[in-house]
Amino acid sequence: MKNYNIAVVGATGLVGREMLKIFKERNFPINTLRLFASSRSAGKKLEFLGKDIIVEEVEENSFKNIDIALFSAGSSAAEEIAPLVTKNGGVVIDNSSAFRMNKDVPLVVPEVNGSILTDKVSIIANPNCSTIQMVVVLQPLLKKYGLKRLVISTYQAVSGAGKKAVDELLSQSRSFLNNEEIKKENFNHQIAFNSIPQIDDFLENNYTKEEMKMVNETRKILNENKLSITATCVRTPVIFGHAESVNVELKREFDLEELKNELNNFKNIKVVDNPEKELYPLQTDTEKTDKILVGRIRRDYSQKNSVNLWIAANNLRKGAALNTVQIAEYLIENNLIS
Repeated sequence: MKNYNIAVVGATGLVGREMLKIFKERNFPINTLRLFASSRSAGKKLEFLGKDIIVEEVEENSFKNIDIALFSAGSSAAEEIAPLVTKNGGVVIDNSSAFRMNKDVPLVVPEVNGSILTDKVSIIANPNCSTIQMVVVLQPLLKKYGLKRLVISTYQAVSGAGKKAVDELLSQSRSFLNNEEIKKENFNHQIAFNSIPQIDDFLENNYTKEEMKMVNETRKILNENKLSITATCVRTPVIFGHAESVNVELKREFDLEELKNELNNFKNIKVVDNPEKELYPLQTDTEKTDKILVGRIRRDYSQKNSVNLWIAANNLRKGAALNTVQIAEYLIENNLIS
């Protein structure tokens, strides 16, 4: 197999570091690996396969001979740096929201819509973390029964807001337990021992940007532009693992056991659903698996052809770093990159 020249932009962040771990775990075919971050992090060293790699600051000619650049550096950085990659013939896979709703940029979860990728693509968008885990679960239901409406409530870990947010949760927890003053910097409200029903800024319709990402990205990925969706996104005092309660109204009648089998047989989904033994997905479970966990699967008796699902997944891995790497793997495995 050919090896490829790879760049990671935003390498020192939580997601960037996770990408390096995943490269190792999956034996990703790397020829050369270059790591980039902001000027604050330039000069640091990150270990990869027993070697220290110096983190660089991006320059005009940084991406010559780079085949694939994986970005996790925020929207403004992506918009500024992506053209430096594409003008040299490289492919960008970006984790930010910069390109997600651009009609000419594929928004991809490989298990769901990898087939839309071609060898002509230059920028690929990685969806929002909470969207990714949900659309994987929805895909087999869409194919088998059709989708009519989604009612979504998310319970999202603080790591989705970055390392500083994780540090704030830990710091506030210590302060709370020691009866000390709780300091707020990353969140406008106390996050320790609390839930905040706001992720990102509010829009004119009183939904947050995060909630509308789930609406718009889900429609784009599933190619269901008229699908009715409403979402409420909540930040919870959990370090890793996003969970979601999703009420799905289907177009056709279903047998519950058949529906469970459809889910369990779909790639990278694991059904964990045994009420008698109190078995269901926990956010802590997602630290040990890259599977998307689904449980509490039960018929909604208040609405025809509807089912309730509880979904949990690792937001740093499948919700970000892993999905990005899987997109790169899809390009390579399907000969879509030279």
